[in-house]
Amino acid sequence: MGAEIPKRFNLIRWFSLVSFAVITTVVVLLAVLSTRFLLTESVRRDGLLTAQAIRAIADMERHHAEPEDSVSGGMPQTHRYDRLLDHIASLPEVQRVNLHGPDRTILWSTDPQLVGTRGANPGLEEAFSCGDTITASHFRASGTNFLSPPGSLQVEHYIPLRDETGRLASLLEIHKQPLDLLAQLQRSYLVFWLAAMLGGLLICLGLFWMIWRLSGLLAAQQRQLVANETVVALGEMSSAVAHSLRNPLAAIRSSAELALDAEDAPVRKNLEDIIGQVDRLSKCVSELLIASRPLSGEREAVNPVAALDDVLHAFAHQLGAANIRVDWPAPPAPTVLSHRVLFAQVLNSVIANAIEAMPRGGSLRIRIAVDALERRLRLTIGDSGNGMTKEQLAMAFKAFYTTKRGGLGVGLVLVKRIMERFGGAVRLESREREGTEVCLVFRIAEGG
Repeated sequence: MGAEIPKRFNLIRWFSLVSFAVITTVVVLLAVLSTRFLLTESVRRDGLLTAQAIRAIADMERHHAEPEDSVSGGMPQTHRYDRLLDHIASLPEVQRVNLHGPDRTILWSTDPQLVGTRGANPGLEEAFSCGDTITASHFRASGTNFLSPPGSLQVEHYIPLRDETGRLASLLEIHKQPLDLLAQLQRSYLVFWLAAMLGGLLICLGLFWMIWRLSGLLAAQQRQLVANETVVALGEMSSAVAHSLRNPLAAIRSSAELALDAEDAPVRKNLEDIIGQVDRLSKCVSELLIASRPLSGEREAVNPVAALDDVLHAFAHQLGAANIRVDWPAPPAPTVLSHRVLFAQVLNSVIANAIEAMPRGGSLRIRIAVDALERRLRLTIGDSGNGMTKEQLAMAFKAFYTTKRGGLGVGLVLVKRIMERFGGAVRLESREREGTEVCLVFRIAEGG
């Protein structure tokens, strides 16, 4: 039983799912921590500002008040803070104010029933112990969603008040419902979540674009690797077969040429057919040898106009016999990076294909366009021949694929290899019964 073929791993899909899950989790955690930190710091800052304001007013009241004696029972008098307490109690967000003595007894309160009782809560004890302002908050989330801003907020400030000697004389307990702070927090929550979601979306899109590009490059490299391995394997086989066929073909042709002296016309006709078929096979063998061997030749500056003129001159007889009109204005053009022999080989292959595509005559249109900004020269060769179907167009650059009778399918493959070797490219556009257009893109040579 053969080994099971593993399924193809879809890199884009899995990366998208995993990255989305990870980024969403990180964004939610960061947003939750940030909003909770914002709530805590806002309440703490509100307590510090409130304490600073109250202490400043208390110092002013103490300095302007007459010296007072302690009340009976060692309990400090409170009327020196009457104006301060009345002012605090009248603030719009304040719900209750208590003034505690050192023994935790409530000396004054906006709720008269609490006066004389002893307060006992963790915030009060902590403030008496450390001698600094302590703030506690209690909030209720809107609805049941813990990610939402608080629907209501209660704040308790425990503010120590000191006498002239710096001794902790009393402690002020303020219960507030800061509506302005709550509204600010709700706006801040909205901004935090919008920023977090937008940032997460941008990160997802950026990573997706990068992995999409990477996946495309990997797929292209994989296809190129498979194509190269195929060409190398077929090239080695083709080279061996071609070398084995050359000598027998040469012997057959020589024998047929010697036998042409025969006077029998049918025999001569058969011999001429033999010579023609041997020549066709020899051409195929030569193409196989060219396609199978590595490209050689250093880069050099080539004049595309002069090279085109030479190739068109070589094809002049075939073009005339096929009744093909050449539309070639031969404009001045800069030199390009290529190799004279390989450049001519590219033009020979493209023009030969164009002639074969127009068996009943037609038009061969050649144009040159220069892109000075990108330093590229585009040489376009179009014919008015039979054209290709979409399937044929997709397979055009596959090795040994051909639609021509007796063809090998190595011409366009060789063109592509030569163009890419010198930093260029080849593009093919074709429509059935409307013709084909081959665009050769060359790099412009320095000083060209």
